[in-house]
Amino acid sequence: MFSLTVVDHIMVAHSFRGKEFGPAQRLHGATFVVEAEFRAPKLDDLHLLIDIGLAKDELRKILSAIDYRNLDEEPVFAGKNTTTEYLCLHIHGLLAEACRDGRMGPGGAGVTGIKVLLRESHVAWAAFEGPVA
Repeated sequence: MFSLTVVDHIMVAHSFRGKEFGPAQRLHGATFVVEAEFRAPKLDDLHLLIDIGLAKDELRKILSAIDYRNLDEEPVFAGKNTTTEYLCLHIHGLLAEACRDGRMGPGGAGVTGIKVLLRESHVAWAAFEGPVA
């Protein structure tokens, strides 16, 4: 299996509902390093998995919609706790959609899996990995 990873970052504000979250129930900020790993069983005729420039651009477009935002105020997250794990799932879904609809170029059609990893710090991170289909 081949893989290609692009990296970006975001800064968000959010709060969580539920006593399990303790002080994180209050509005707080988070900075995430976002890694998007694209996987495919083979390379194309040019020996590429996916166009790295398109992958970086699409990740930035997806992240721009939430960067420097209070996620509590974003309609797409209404009623949801925007945990690190949930944000991984959200970003994965949008990247998979971009592969399916051609925004990642011809290489996107060959991508079979994507892993999205968000690093909160050097000691804590979360990820979601799943198929493109």
